[in-house]
Amino acid sequence: MAAPDTRPGPSKRTILTASLVGTSIEWYDYYIFGTAAALVFGTLFYPQFSPAAGTIAAFGTFAMGFIARPLGGALFGHFGDRIGRKSMLVVTLVITGGATFCIGLLPTYAAIGLGAPLLLVGLRLLQGLAVGGEWGGAVLIATEHAQPRQRAFYGSFAQFGVPIGVLTSNLAFLAVSGLPDSSFTSWGWRVPFLLSIVLVVVGTLVRARLQDTHDFAEVKQRQGVSTMPFGELVRSEPRNLVLACLASIAPPATGYMVIVYMLTYGTKVAGFSRPTLLTLILLSTLVWIAAIVVAALAADRYGAKKVYVLGALTAVIWPFPMFALVNTGNWAAAGLGFFVAAIVQGIMSGAQGGLFTELFDTRFRYSGISIAYQVGGMIGGALTPIVATSLYAATRSSNPLALYLTALCAVTLVTVLGLRTRTAVTAPKPAAAE
Repeated sequence: MAAPDTRPGPSKRTILTASLVGTSIEWYDYYIFGTAAALVFGTLFYPQFSPAAGTIAAFGTFAMGFIARPLGGALFGHFGDRIGRKSMLVVTLVITGGATFCIGLLPTYAAIGLGAPLLLVGLRLLQGLAVGGEWGGAVLIATEHAQPRQRAFYGSFAQFGVPIGVLTSNLAFLAVSGLPDSSFTSWGWRVPFLLSIVLVVVGTLVRARLQDTHDFAEVKQRQGVSTMPFGELVRSEPRNLVLACLASIAPPATGYMVIVYMLTYGTKVAGFSRPTLLTLILLSTLVWIAAIVVAALAADRYGAKKVYVLGALTAVIWPFPMFALVNTGNWAAAGLGFFVAAIVQGIMSGAQGGLFTELFDTRFRYSGISIAYQVGGMIGGALTPIVATSLYAATRSSNPLALYLTALCAVTLVTVLGLRTRTAVTAPKPAAAE
C-alpha cells in the first residue's frame, strides 16, 4: 500500500483561486471564438457563401469545438482518474491557450484560400478537445477538497469561469468594436485572441501551486485507481451517465442562444447596434455571477438537485418572453430578457458542480462528470445557434426559435428528476487555513 501523503493541503484561497482563474481563462478563449463567429468569421473565412450561409458556416466551425469536447472529456477524464486532477488542469489550459493564440495569427480566405477555414476548424477542434477536460477537473479540484455541505459553493468557483469568460471576451471585443469596419476586419478581431497567451501564463503559475485532492489520494493509497475509468463508468453507472448528459443540456442552450446567436439576431433582426448588444450581454454576466452565488449557497442548504430542478423549470418558461422583449427593439426590454435568462442559467450553474460530484464514484468521477457536462454542452450549445439561424431563415419568426429552446430545457427538467445521487461521498481532509 502506498504511504499516505503527509504534506499540508493547499489553502482554501489557493484551491478556489486556481479553479476560478483557470476556468475563466479557458472559457474566455472558448467564447471569443463564438463572438468572432457571429461578427466576422463568416466574411473572412467563408466569403464564397451568401451572408446567411456564411454565418451558418461560421457557426458550424464554432460547433466543431463542441463535437471535440466529449472526446476531450473522455480523454482527459481517463488520465485525470488515473494520474490525478492537477496535471490535467495544467495541460488543458496550455493547449486551449496555444490554439487560441494561433487563431489570432491565421491568414484569411483572401490570403490562402481553402487553407484558412481548414486551419480554423483544426484549431477549433484542438480548443474544444482541451476545454472538454477542463470543467470536470476544475470542479473536482474544488469540490473534492470541500466538506459535503460546502460542495456546491466550492464547485461554484469553477462555474464562475463561464460568465467571467463571457464577460472578459465581450469586453475584449467591445474594446475593438468601435474601430472602423475596415480596421476591425483586418486586425481588430485578432487582438482578443492574441491576448490569450498572457492569460495562460498567469493561469499556469496559479495552478502549479495545487496538489491533488484528498479523495483521489485515498483511492491511490488503497491502490484502487481504475485502469479503464470509462469502461467502469459505463458498466457501473450507465443510467446516471445518460441522465446527467441530458440534464446538462439546458444551461448551455440558454446561454448560447443569448451570448452567441443574439449577436446575429439582435443586429440583423431586432435592429440593435453591435456595441449595444455586447454591452447588454456584458452586464447580464454580472447578474449571472450573482445568481450562481445565491444558487450555490441554496444548494448546500436545501440540496443541489432541488435547486437544479428549479432552474430547469424556469428555463422552460422563459424563452418566449425573452424573444418578445428582444423583438421590441428597446434596449431596456432586451436587457431585461437577457438578465432573467442569466438568472435562469445561474440557478442551474450554481447547483451543478455540487450535484454532479455526488453522482459518480471517485474512481471514475472525472470521466463521468466531464463526459456528461460536455455531451450536454454539445447538444445544447453546438446546435442551438445553427438551428436558430436555420429556423429563422425558413420562417422569419422568432416563435420556432423559442419553441426549440423550450423543448431542450424540458428535456433537462424531466431527466434531472431521475438522477440518483450517492448517499456516501468521501469526506475530505480539511484544507489549510488561508
